Amino acid sequence: MKLWGGRFETDTDQIMDQFNSSLSFDIKLMEYDIQGSLVHVEMLGRQGIISAEEANTIIKGLKEVRKDLAEETAGGNIDLTEAEDIHTLIEKRLTEKIGKTAGKMHTGRSRNDQVALDMRLYLRDKTDEIIDLIDNFLKILLELAEKNKKTVMPGYTHMQRAQVISFGHHLLAHYFKLKRDKERYLDCRKRINISPLGSGALAGSSFPLDRSWTAEKLNFSRPCKNSIDGVSDRDFIVEFLSVSANMMAHLSSMSEEIILWNSAEFDFIELDDRYTTGSSIMPQKKNPDLAELVRGKSGRVIANLNQILITIKGLPLAYNKDLQEDKEWLFDTVKTIKVILTLFPEMLRTLKVNKENMLKAAGKGYLNATELADFMAEHSIPFRTAHSIVGKAVLYAVENDKELNQLTEDEWKKVFPSDVEYSEEKLTFKLDIKNSLNNHSTYAGPSPDEVQKIIEEEKSASK
Repeated sequence: MKLWGGRFETDTDQIMDQFNSSLSFDIKLMEYDIQGSLVHVEMLGRQGIISAEEANTIIKGLKEVRKDLAEETAGGNIDLTEAEDIHTLIEKRLTEKIGKTAGKMHTGRSRNDQVALDMRLYLRDKTDEIIDLIDNFLKILLELAEKNKKTVMPGYTHMQRAQVISFGHHLLAHYFKLKRDKERYLDCRKRINISPLGSGALAGSSFPLDRSWTAEKLNFSRPCKNSIDGVSDRDFIVEFLSVSANMMAHLSSMSEEIILWNSAEFDFIELDDRYTTGSSIMPQKKNPDLAELVRGKSGRVIANLNQILITIKGLPLAYNKDLQEDKEWLFDTVKTIKVILTLFPEMLRTLKVNKENMLKAAGKGYLNATELADFMAEHSIPFRTAHSIVGKAVLYAVENDKELNQLTEDEWKKVFPSDVEYSEEKLTFKLDIKNSLNNHSTYAGPSPDEVQKIIEEEKSASK
């Protein structure tokens, strides 16, 4: 069965039929296609475009088709060569059940607005599911941050030890990246949630369709305001894929850190067995494969965004068959990020934090050098001058294989200008690694008290 063909003199080539078919992937839209058809047919009956009896017959038949297809799909025994696409399959099955009356289902509608509707219904649902998964992820990150607000670790710039922070403070940085991703999904949802139904092929319809009623019935915010835009617009998919690519870049960055921290060279964390794998030749290996796969699949999601941008960049209005290619990239991205958002927070929740190793690492590499410069600035030495003096002190310490807090009183006298008076006890206190963490108490800084304040703010905001 084809939904077209009257003006053709010969059948399409068999290979062309296979090339043209999309049922193998748009079967995912079955529930949404029937959902849209049910509302469309109900509207046709309300408007007197078809009789109430015809509308009821079609609606009853559609519900039976939905049940049949759901069972076949779940059982894995659906024939994906039965029709050109999901729209054709549903109408074919409906025709088999109720006869020619099924042909009235498509009154005032085109596959162009039909598939645009399906995609919006599908993506709205998936966006809501993704937001729920992110909420759980954020909750776990907050819990981990609170548990580790006093866990001292080195902060890095240029992959070199820089200043003292806490593991909790570091986790909050990832928390806020992910929170912004959630906000982007919420904003993106606003533009997904617009109904194209009734746009027809591109010029609406001569039938008195009630587009506002169908939009409200399908829980859209409103119908689209231009019928050409309604069927040709794929901005909402591009935006969703862009938000997803951005989130995957964030998760890839976090994965890279987990991979490094889990290595013997860092030994900051140990991943749970459930989220690691082994080697076929090296019995000792415990590989961070989940984190590595997330890092790898970020490229896949970014590529999916690139694919659709390349596809739509030169399309004239309105609908073009090129747009059939929007689905597989979208479906792949949705599947990928849903699995990742399910597994990743559990990997974090179950990891073991090697606090002593983090503290030990923070005590090496002159992470308290800035504290020393600040201490000098507190004693009326201009900061830029202090910076230079401390740089020389670090060089001296390096040459003598010492940390700054290991320098003797005599050595400090060589560092400080002779006219500066200071308390050695206060200097020792200032250079202590744990004190360094506590002293950084500006708003949103790494001190445990500030970290806790931010956590409480976020807990209150999420209620």
